[in-house]
Amino acid sequence: MNAASALTAASSLVWLGMVLGISFLEAPLKFRAPGITLPLGLGIGRLVFRALNRVELALLVVLLAAVAIARPGPAAVAGVGALALLLAAQLILVRPRLNRRSDRVLAGEQMPRSRAHHAYVALEVAKVAALVTVGFTTLLP
Repeated sequence: MNAASALTAASSLVWLGMVLGISFLEAPLKFRAPGITLPLGLGIGRLVFRALNRVELALLVVLLAAVAIARPGPAAVAGVGALALLLAAQLILVRPRLNRRSDRVLAGEQMPRSRAHHAYVALEVAKVAALVTVGFTTLLP
């Protein structure tokens, strides 16, 4: 395995760990902590996901460069392409809706559950599949 392939595998698996840890562990658990109100949880979530998304963008750039150099198999290339599309969908289509909604909730408005939240979770699940594909097809050619 060359350095670019190792970087591809490592970057995708680090990203995978971040998504699993934040989206599927931290995010739902924070609302069960004693004393965490909905507005407080939303405020924390916005900060955490803004930071996560910035790191994801950086990791995507690393992956794009590493894949261009390593030239892995078609599954890894398709996985990186899927990651780019999924992250773009989250940042361009879903996050703005969630931010507008959380602004309204933080302003005191009572609102029903958001379908945009379900879309974000579905995109996270798809990202997990793409990250597993990229990481393991590069690690285990």
